[in-house]
Amino acid sequence: MAREHGTDFISAGHGGLENGVRDTGARIRGTTEAQEMIALRDAVVPELRSRGYDVLSVPDDLSLTQSIDWINARAQSGAIALEIHAAEFANQATRGATVYHIANNRARSEQAELLLSALLKEVPQLPSRGVRPDTAAGTGRLAFCRETIPPALLIEIAYLTNPTDFALLTQRRLDFAIGLANGLAAWSRAITGSSPTPPGPAVVEYPTINIAINGGLYREKGIIISGNAYLPIDLADQLGINLSQSEAIRRVRYRGVVYVKAVDLRPFSVSVGWEASTRTLQLTTASALKICPGSIDVIMSHGNATEAHLTSFLRSENNTALDLFPDLPKIYREEATIEGVDYDIAFCQMCVETDFYAFRASCVLSKTTSQGLPTGPGTMPLLIALALASEPRFSTSKLTPAPNRWPATKLILDLTLLNGGLRP
Repeated sequence: MAREHGTDFISAGHGGLENGVRDTGARIRGTTEAQEMIALRDAVVPELRSRGYDVLSVPDDLSLTQSIDWINARAQSGAIALEIHAAEFANQATRGATVYHIANNRARSEQAELLLSALLKEVPQLPSRGVRPDTAAGTGRLAFCRETIPPALLIEIAYLTNPTDFALLTQRRLDFAIGLANGLAAWSRAITGSSPTPPGPAVVEYPTINIAINGGLYREKGIIISGNAYLPIDLADQLGINLSQSEAIRRVRYRGVVYVKAVDLRPFSVSVGWEASTRTLQLTTASALKICPGSIDVIMSHGNATEAHLTSFLRSENNTALDLFPDLPKIYREEATIEGVDYDIAFCQMCVETDFYAFRASCVLSKTTSQGLPTGPGTMPLLIALALASEPRFSTSKLTPAPNRWPATKLILDLTLLNGGLRP
């Protein structure tokens, strides 16, 4: 009959205080036995825990007696205890691993064989020095093997004084850890007659969100991953967006549904917003925006931006752009309306081509004077009117601008020679 699994205790030899002095164990090649055993122990513990074993590390600042007391105070049925050491010897050719057990205990000797065999299987380059009773140790007895309540073994993993053993231990620490974990698992099965059930993969839970499309609530939910909103990929299909050729778009499978990041739909003319109070992802398609329907890319049309919109847009890139001509957005809207030009497009074109009015306006005024045009308060409206009058010449052949303005188009073309001039 299988017994209940207890806790596996693993102690890194040395490191605590013995008679008020820090016990580091052997000191070899800039390191200590305590440091190496702690590093090895810290690799064994997570390996065992990943297999479902309950494992405790004995605190490193305890003495040998305190370590044994610490284990005994927590030991339950089915528990086992292992202390890991490394050896040193004057003859540097001496190498290999040894497992010690309490003397005159056949079961413990067999368990020691399980541990050693598992280690050597993972690190076959490591020689075996066999399993030995604790009476064969230099001290004649090992307190860790005798005084702990749960079955206990002590392993000397390698000889730090041997260059080959030292290299194996420091360069293949994970192999040593897996070998010890396998040995401890085999030892535990010999004690309890069974193995614990490994924990299943961690179940990831993503918070859900609502999705609204053009103001209407969508029947399926989205999810939040790392602060980003994701929506079902079939929703993109319903919006007429083909993502099959977009390899750069990340896809996440969650509970049988494939999701894509909402912001990845922006290049497909989908506006993405967020309503925090209702945790709703708001999607608006281009057809629902109703911005110049059918004429958003036609310059000979009407504009939609307000004077405030144009002002804000220009100041966002050049805060001093309107110092000389504060009524520029207003004049653009008025003159564009007369010429039948979409002032949204024309104003943006002006901003791009003049680097958001970063050129010196005095150059333009000087040019107008040399061409015989009047200067003063009415100069800027005239220049804008001339610029707008030239737009249809390059965009359509069907619309004729106001007759009294077309003869001046040549002046506008001349002005393009200035820094930041309008397109020819």
